[in-house]
Amino acid sequence: MSVTLKVKRLPHCKALPAYATSGSAGMDLTAAIAEPVTVEPNKRAQIPTGIQVEIPVGYEGQVRPRSGLAHKAGISLTNCVGTIDSDYRGEVCVLIINHGEAPYTFQPGEKIAQLLITPVPRVEIVEVDELAESLERGEGGFGSTGKTIQAVAAR
Repeated sequence: MSVTLKVKRLPHCKALPAYATSGSAGMDLTAAIAEPVTVEPNKRAQIPTGIQVEIPVGYEGQVRPRSGLAHKAGISLTNCVGTIDSDYRGEVCVLIINHGEAPYTFQPGEKIAQLLITPVPRVEIVEVDELAESLERGEGGFGSTGKTIQAVAAR
């Protein structure tokens, strides 16, 4: 299945989003910065990508961290996964946080995140007095499903 993503390149853009391989789920986003930007440990930064996008109605853009940056330097996104709504037309920026122990310097044109375009169904909200019973989980909250895994692993 193919979806058309319209992309406007801004003057400071270093590269358009692109898949690194034929099996890549996300397109690489790059830092549209003129000079290197250093992010100290436990600090945040907003890095521009130099693009604006027109995402089709019924889809969203998901900005996700790069696993290589997370593994090597502790770099992630402040909001874990950023959502770009189909009606947003501003510049795509990446909200970076340095969870590492050392400063990290982003270079102009460096790959900083991934962009996925995913379907988003519209949901009809129906208020009810009761919900159907859940046979497996019920009202079990945080960590409640781990008990089943531990019990099975102990056998």
